[in-house]
Amino acid sequence: MTRPCRSVLYIPAANARAMDKARSLLADAIIFDLEDAVTPAEKPAARALLAQALRQDYGGRLRIVRINGLDSAWGADDARAFAAGADAVLVPKVSRPEDLDEVAALIPDTPLWAMLETAAGMLNAAQIAAHPRLQGMVMGTNDLAKELNARFRADRLPMMAGLGLCLLAARAHGRIIVDGVFNAFKDDEGLRAECEQGRDMGFDGKTLIHPAQLSIANAVFGPSEAEIDLARRQIAAHEQAAAQGLGVAVLDGRIVENLHVVTARATLAKAEAIAKMTA
Repeated sequence: MTRPCRSVLYIPAANARAMDKARSLLADAIIFDLEDAVTPAEKPAARALLAQALRQDYGGRLRIVRINGLDSAWGADDARAFAAGADAVLVPKVSRPEDLDEVAALIPDTPLWAMLETAAGMLNAAQIAAHPRLQGMVMGTNDLAKELNARFRADRLPMMAGLGLCLLAARAHGRIIVDGVFNAFKDDEGLRAECEQGRDMGFDGKTLIHPAQLSIANAVFGPSEAEIDLARRQIAAHEQAAAQGLGVAVLDGRIVENLHVVTARATLAKAEAIAKMTA
């Protein structure tokens, strides 16, 4: 899937002004949050407010609604309310594929995303990613750290096992997967380092808690000019080698095989999709 998900911004569904502003922000996707960002007293009103907001034009941005869990008083009504009004419904605290089954039964035609934020979710990531209705996965690193009783480390070493399991599961089943949030929204250097780590690992993008984080995430998770140039040259070199009856090309002292061409074409497709979104 080439639809960009470099920057996925959480917006509280109780905040009408923030939802309106999000229509002009350079976010690839928006998670309208009915769960953690909304107090119990505000939840019914937030649901109605969000339904009204989603009647507005959000351009090419992916509109995802994070509902409350079905074990709450609000989850089932949340799911039904946005079965048709959102691009996808994000299910919180998915620990087993059956958690998705329950939501899928309520909204049979809406793509589902899954929050991976529990220890059980990490261990069952492969089965969750295999769910036929699943489109994307979101890492909930704050809740995961709490479950693990982990200390904060800039290198996120306590998270690596869980992040890696979920990445493997997502790639095995062709799902979008986005990294967890970076809490210090005024720390640009720290955000960039964590985005670089996530991009190096293979994540498609990062969830964000503040609009000020958008430009860094977009830059890090989007192809750079150097990567685009290399992709074009790899494709050209491989095509030239193939015309000469060779299966392998050499570019800048490195071998270029068909697998590199596949990656290069994916890079160019992503760059093209980003250009269309920002045009």
